[in-house]
Amino acid sequence: MSDNTLNVNDHDRASAGLCYVYPVVSRRAGGVSIGINLNTNNACNWRCIYCQVPDLQLGTAPTVDMALLEQELRGFLYELQHGDFMQRVPSEMRRINDIALSGNGEPTSAREFTEVIELIGRLKPADLKLVLITNGSLMQRDTVQQGLRRMAQLNGEVWFKLDRASGAGMQRVNDTQTTMDAVLKNLATAATCCPHIWLQTCWFSLDGVAPDRRDEDDYLDMLSSCARMGIHLQGVLLYGLARPSLQVEAPRLSALSARQMEAFAARIRSTGLSVKVSL
Repeated sequence: MSDNTLNVNDHDRASAGLCYVYPVVSRRAGGVSIGINLNTNNACNWRCIYCQVPDLQLGTAPTVDMALLEQELRGFLYELQHGDFMQRVPSEMRRINDIALSGNGEPTSAREFTEVIELIGRLKPADLKLVLITNGSLMQRDTVQQGLRRMAQLNGEVWFKLDRASGAGMQRVNDTQTTMDAVLKNLATAATCCPHIWLQTCWFSLDGVAPDRRDEDDYLDMLSSCARMGIHLQGVLLYGLARPSLQVEAPRLSALSARQMEAFAARIRSTGLSVKVSL
């Protein structure tokens, strides 16, 4: 393995020289996250304009080589616990925080999703958290629901993407035609299967214009809808642009100030929800 120091701005999927498994020094997690990339073909069913995946294409995850994934995850867990890999990590971040299914596309699009969750369950330390980072669009699939129910037994939580809370906003930011009714239905399904749900929200300026009051009001209305439907949320992970987009819209994107982020976070907190802000 390379002896280059890792940092929060480096989420290179090849940094450990493996196919599926990669380390991330996560600002949101506050430590080392063991990433699992099932979308090795850089394919996703959404195209978020802030996405850092190179050559992103519309599509689904390829067939997962379960034997190779097991070999890589088993070996990397051993390396983190018994090897010298942590010497590449800043001293204040030298803790294994979680195993995170994220990667270069929507992880729930993998046909082997349930099998992957079962494999992780067999290999991970019992107290190590399991995180699914998802756009939530495939919650209607039986395999996804089975995987989420297993996650609930494995100290699992779901980070459910909600960057904007209107159809027009999602089309603009996520390049999807998904409706808010569909989002709420998928969110309810996810919460039923795996009760520990965080909303994951990327907040930034587009063409020099920050999200306006209407964008914020739409978001708060969505939170009210969740409460009315009995969808219990752990809180909101509100984050900005730490790394450059690799999509064509990249020159149009810019980060918000800490003051702007905290102002929106305060409105969310006024609903009673916890908010973690990452700039």
